[in-house]
Amino acid sequence: MEHSVQKQFTSEIMNKILSTYHLDTNFKKLGDFENYAFEVYHEGEAKILRVTHSSHRTQKELESELDWIQYLHGCGISIPAVFLSPNGNTVEAFQAEDSIFYASLFEKAPGNPVKLVDFDEKLFRIWGKVIGKMHHFTKNYQPGENIQPRYQWDENDLLRLDYYYPESDQEALKAARNVVVEIVKLPKTRDSYGLIHTDIHAGNFFYDGDSIHIFDFDDASYHFFASDIAIPLYYSLISKHLYGTREERNEFAREFMQAFLEGYREENELSQECIETIPLFLKLRDVDLYSVFSKKVPAEERTKRTQHWIAEIKERIEKNVAIVDLDWISNLI
Repeated sequence: MEHSVQKQFTSEIMNKILSTYHLDTNFKKLGDFENYAFEVYHEGEAKILRVTHSSHRTQKELESELDWIQYLHGCGISIPAVFLSPNGNTVEAFQAEDSIFYASLFEKAPGNPVKLVDFDEKLFRIWGKVIGKMHHFTKNYQPGENIQPRYQWDENDLLRLDYYYPESDQEALKAARNVVVEIVKLPKTRDSYGLIHTDIHAGNFFYDGDSIHIFDFDDASYHFFASDIAIPLYYSLISKHLYGTREERNEFAREFMQAFLEGYREENELSQECIETIPLFLKLRDVDLYSVFSKKVPAEERTKRTQHWIAEIKERIEKNVAIVDLDWISNLI
């Protein structure tokens, strides 16, 4: 979280939030990267409180995210329910010095965080099946009354490449722009494009051995369905083989995609043309992450692992290659 936001998020504001939602005064901080996340308690029952600063999202943006979550939850997707505040709102606003913090309350997801030991064919198939189910139902989603639609993928702040890419990285900047241009040219159809989560990596769901329970819809946007397949593959490769060879990554990617797409097709069909665009969305994730590291992680705070990751990303962007080779993917279709 940016230092300017940290300074404004005082204990007084936190206490107001807890009081408004009639929550116990004890809580546990879970994260603070783009939003504050806390485990909170109501009469002993654990819930998840998310607090968002107005520099990150507007109230309308948050309400639109929660409207979609409620729709998917009603369709039987295994995602945490949204709890209304005692005032009957999905989002409550709290004034800070010269800005606002927004609070929302969620059901705590069942299951446990995913570990590398959980990475197997069963998990990958379940992962694909749930995402396929989300894509199937989102085709019929219409925002509720007075709900502002979520933004389009190319309106993402991270794609302000001139702003986030260092001036010294002109080669990477030029190549990154070309990736965006390629995606802009792709046709949008009901079966290839819609509102998606955009970030369903293993850190954004819990696993109970039979089902996955997805959370953190903060980056949901109108995007190509193929991106929601590329992202799980991308981060699984990073988790498993950040320091691995390309051959190791290729072998893992084949195992992952075969099981993942089997599960996905049980719930939704994606054309061969769409699936063959997955490498393009792997490149886009590199483009986005290069902005993320510039925006969120100052050079002096970068670990050796982060430095390695950034260096690899920059090299791939400049060479216009994806994190893994997928020239064989049409054989799985």
